[in-house]
Amino acid sequence: MNSYEPKSLLNELQYYITPPHDCSYLENKSSRMVFLDPAHKIDVVTLSELSRVGFRRSGDFTYRPECHLCRQCLSSRVPVAEFIMNSSQKKAYKKNQDLRYTITSTVYANDQHYELYERYIIARHSDGDMYPPSREQFDKFLVQSCTDSFFIEFWLDQKLIAVSTCDQLDDGISAVYTFFDPEESHRSLGTFAVLQQIEYAKQIGLQYVYLGYWVPHSKKMNYKSQYIPLELLLDGQWRKLNKILTEDEINQLGNSLMTTLPSGWNSPIIK
Repeated sequence: MNSYEPKSLLNELQYYITPPHDCSYLENKSSRMVFLDPAHKIDVVTLSELSRVGFRRSGDFTYRPECHLCRQCLSSRVPVAEFIMNSSQKKAYKKNQDLRYTITSTVYANDQHYELYERYIIARHSDGDMYPPSREQFDKFLVQSCTDSFFIEFWLDQKLIAVSTCDQLDDGISAVYTFFDPEESHRSLGTFAVLQQIEYAKQIGLQYVYLGYWVPHSKKMNYKSQYIPLELLLDGQWRKLNKILTEDEINQLGNSLMTTLPSGWNSPIIK
């Protein structure tokens, strides 16, 4: 594993780059990750700066894809003051008006949180790399954090039915992971959780909800492109997506990103 120093305003930190390994998003593709030395104990300001240049946090690790011949992992964020719900999002919002939400630090994670997470992973992600779930995995992934992290808890009367894990940033919140009761899937809780994060960020006067990576050629990630307007980090610049793309437009964008160099893709879709 080699030392790596990305071109950013954070060059005083130490980074490493992994050897190539199977991509989590695209079949028959390899990927590499640049990650911050976990010995660095970063604060909200540092994590915020890293988020603005395309990094994400998972447990104690803060990372960014750095792949050969592919730039499809696009950091995405919703400018909350400009966001407008589409028809399906309005339906999800209306379905869940009987829920209440609470905010709590991840340091107060308990058996109730873990049991909900366990049922979610078993029901929804038994073919993924988080299966089988364990309490140690849950703690490392969602509880241990290098910064201020919190749960948005969704309650139906006295029953916890969904949890969104979020990081506090200086310009927004970062959506780390959401899990919910698989028996309540008719509620579209994943969509509602994002809508509630947008509303919460707006309430506390923050600009963005960071949704993580959108990968155009990965259909399971395309739900992120439904939150419009959506800002994407393209070639080091945040650019705005002002409409929901068609499948052909998504493929066009993905194809243009299958290179390590800017392709010159300059569609009027993104301003």
